[in-house]
Amino acid sequence: MCVRSKTTSAQYVASRFRDPTFEKLMENYKNLFKVIAIQDLILANPKNPSVSIDFLSKLSQKLHLNRGATAFLRKFPHIFHIYYDPSKLKPFCRLTDAALDVSRQEAVAINASLPVVVERLVRILSMSASKVVPLRAVFKVWKELGLPDDFEDSIISANSGVFQLCDAPEANTHLLKLVGGVSSNGLRAAVEDWRVVECCKDECSVDRMEMQFSFKHGYPPGMRLSKNFKAKVKEWQRLPYVGPYEVVSEKKKSKAGMMAMEKRAVSIVHEFLSLTVEKMVEVEKISQFRKWLGIDLNIRDLFLDHPGIFYLSTKGKRHTVFLREAYERGCLIEPNPVYDARRRLLDLVVLGRRGLPAINSKLQDTSSCNEVGQEENQQRHDSLPS
Repeated sequence: MCVRSKTTSAQYVASRFRDPTFEKLMENYKNLFKVIAIQDLILANPKNPSVSIDFLSKLSQKLHLNRGATAFLRKFPHIFHIYYDPSKLKPFCRLTDAALDVSRQEAVAINASLPVVVERLVRILSMSASKVVPLRAVFKVWKELGLPDDFEDSIISANSGVFQLCDAPEANTHLLKLVGGVSSNGLRAAVEDWRVVECCKDECSVDRMEMQFSFKHGYPPGMRLSKNFKAKVKEWQRLPYVGPYEVVSEKKKSKAGMMAMEKRAVSIVHEFLSLTVEKMVEVEKISQFRKWLGIDLNIRDLFLDHPGIFYLSTKGKRHTVFLREAYERGCLIEPNPVYDARRRLLDLVVLGRRGLPAINSKLQDTSSCNEVGQEENQQRHDSLPS
């Protein structure tokens, strides 16, 4: 859609217009991702859901805990509780009652949405010409799709009439396949539902003929749109293309054919994002599906070429893409039960140390320091020669 000067991909990313709302949201998500990583370690042992501070300290670099595990845990007392285990002579960490309640809420929401999850997988497989995607790619986005952690059994094996696991040519690799009898003819992309709603509005500003191939666009305040840019967007909106669930007969190498294929790629990633719980995904994760979904373009540049449809953030040492139309003021316009649970955890992250009585907060800090101090003293004592 946009003709840009010759730049490297990194320069193109750096030159993009920043949306303050999404950047603020991603600033909070930076800590949320670290919190979730620690939470998963704690919940990995259901009999004794806790983890030693010593173990977390060894993982500090991998978890990007720049100031160490203890300092990070103290930042979120509404989520983590540090305590000293006298029998093991070392401090441990467990989840607070509030964090455990959020975890249970998410688990209940995921179990209640299993039929929806099955449809999401069917839709992703239906966008592939071969109706096949690598199982490892699905593992990359299992949380984004709202899959249960045992989805191989509870979703794939439990729906053997819909899904089939096959061996891939590569060693120790499996492919997830849509069973032949499952039809994708009745599937309609999310953007088509939006077009129907828009056409029915009395105040619809887009020509109904133009709406046939249009996507919803929105831009952040302060982003200047030149006349040339607006003209190219309008021309692109009118461009016919083959939808994500339709079969492409052949790829035309003409300019018009290449533009149509590029628009089809936009429709595929738009639909993929629509299928995620939070309407967002890491670029690296969605790139795992690129070849299987027939996208022959640099997927990150594709997001940058269409800033009215997608927003790319680079916060937290990761590139994350959002479906712009799904958000308003940093929240999903149409939330779902799994998103609501995850949003509650994000709210606890944003809360930080606020909401704690000042005396209790100081006592907790002192207690945590004492616990870590006791651990260090014990380590020194053990290292002394007998």
